[in-house]
Amino acid sequence: MILFQKGKNRLMESRNLILAIILSVGVLFIWSFFFEAPEQEVLNGDIINGDVSEVNSNELDMEAIDDIEKSLGITESDAIGLQEALGQNKRVLIETDSLAGSINLKGLRIDDIILKKYNETQEEDSEKIRLLQPIDTFNGYEVTFGWIKNQDANFETPNADSNWKVSGNNTILTSSNEVEFEWNNSTGQKFVTTIGLDEDYLFDITQRVENNSGEEIIINNASKVTRKQAPTLSGMFILHEGLLGVLQEKLELIDYDDLKDDNETLNFESDNGWVGITDKYWLAALIPDQDKSFKAIYTYDNGYIAYYRSLNATKVMPGSDHFVESQIFIGAKEAKLIDRYQEEYGIYNFDLAIDWGWFYFLTKPLFNVIYFFSQLSGNFGLAIIILTVITRVVFFPLANWSFISMAKMKMLQPEMTRIKELHKDDKAQQQQALMALYKKEKVNPISGCLPILIQIPFFFAIYKMLFVSIEMRHAPFYGWIQDLAAKDPTTIFNLFGLIPWDPPSFMIIGIWPVLMGLTMYIQQKLNPAPPDPIQARIFMFFPLFITILLAQFAAGLVIYWTTNNVLSIIQQWIINKRTTIKTN
Repeated sequence: MILFQKGKNRLMESRNLILAIILSVGVLFIWSFFFEAPEQEVLNGDIINGDVSEVNSNELDMEAIDDIEKSLGITESDAIGLQEALGQNKRVLIETDSLAGSINLKGLRIDDIILKKYNETQEEDSEKIRLLQPIDTFNGYEVTFGWIKNQDANFETPNADSNWKVSGNNTILTSSNEVEFEWNNSTGQKFVTTIGLDEDYLFDITQRVENNSGEEIIINNASKVTRKQAPTLSGMFILHEGLLGVLQEKLELIDYDDLKDDNETLNFESDNGWVGITDKYWLAALIPDQDKSFKAIYTYDNGYIAYYRSLNATKVMPGSDHFVESQIFIGAKEAKLIDRYQEEYGIYNFDLAIDWGWFYFLTKPLFNVIYFFSQLSGNFGLAIIILTVITRVVFFPLANWSFISMAKMKMLQPEMTRIKELHKDDKAQQQQALMALYKKEKVNPISGCLPILIQIPFFFAIYKMLFVSIEMRHAPFYGWIQDLAAKDPTTIFNLFGLIPWDPPSFMIIGIWPVLMGLTMYIQQKLNPAPPDPIQARIFMFFPLFITILLAQFAAGLVIYWTTNNVLSIIQQWIINKRTTIKTN
């Protein structure tokens, strides 16, 4: 019976150990879910008077999304090859240091954009990132802009089938040469669109309508980004990829699946902000005039659509013209560039195009610090190490107090064992004696949690920053680490490359994760062991679990954690050498 009871106790201990391990690992994962930013909402516009004036859009029959989409050209067609699609219509070339591509004259679509500074992989022969391509292809992705009118109006506006022509001498869009396009209807209205482009990713769009007829017209400007297929997502619940926008001073995030599966149209009104579709690193965003109210619409109709139109239509009298200015961003989400556009053009909260997460107040400043030191040192990995040292210095007094307390706890363990044996039959007296000992020696038994609590926000902020910032993409460190945003490519299972064998992905446990696990183990040995045997077992295996877990994380994150552990070991070792107690 006694043997049975002992076996039962061991079984229960093992079960508790397993449960504790699962819970410990689960805690690490659960934090990831808190980086998803919340969704938000709404406003209305105003009316002005004159020869060219705005009128309430409700006076026009254009609230139905089907009509809006038709006017801007949503068609369903079989997918064709990229080269075939590019060769179907006349095009105006785009050529800058950052972008290459073309503008389709049919429908005046920006549907061919290549990011010249970014490759698909780090291989020498890797292709450049293609962000936009004709909507007729399987992965069609385009930006269009145009005008909307009342359905029963007696004039035509350009649509998806309209063939525009180039006016003027410029036939190639560059950072120093804008291109002007025009289209004329049969009732006396002329539509002129001028497109400029800076040296990076911002298109300046000026749309003008000339009313050369004998009647007034009522018209609305609009712009739309359409993506035919949802891409393969990489967010792992900590990153938003899909439709988004800043509307009425709030960030709106719409998932691909939610928009398609719910089969509904989302409407928002705002007097500032922007709308678009985002990937992890790339963005196509429509930026209306920040001084005019607009209506944003998100829907699915043979593709994912982020769309806006002016909240108020414009009345253009005979012999008058009307123009609107806007911007379109198509490119890489480079943090400093996004910030510059936000400041120069007054784009409200444009920096939220980068998913800094709920810890924005920490994530973005940490990025700015790392970016500064990377420019100073020439290496993002060194910048991460410098940041780690700075955080250790900032929190030195608190960590020092904690380590002193833990050092005393370690030295008090013989006395604590004696007290437990002395009062083993009286738990209340045992606890009272232990508390008296803690008070006498001025130690806190839970002080060891403080360094971990300090590290957690920085750990996840750095993880988020490494994961979302394109500056970390393909950023090398030294040696075998050629991408700080990717996991350490080496593995202990082939002796870090000495054995000619490529293990499966889940067996990739590299040099840096192993170093991190070793430093965690050393750090653990410098601290007092938990008095509870179950806890002691958990802590014994914890470095191993963390090593396996973090082996799949970005190498930059593991470098941060390892450096932090090394600094903690040095600090703890010095404190342990200097700490004494006066127990009898």
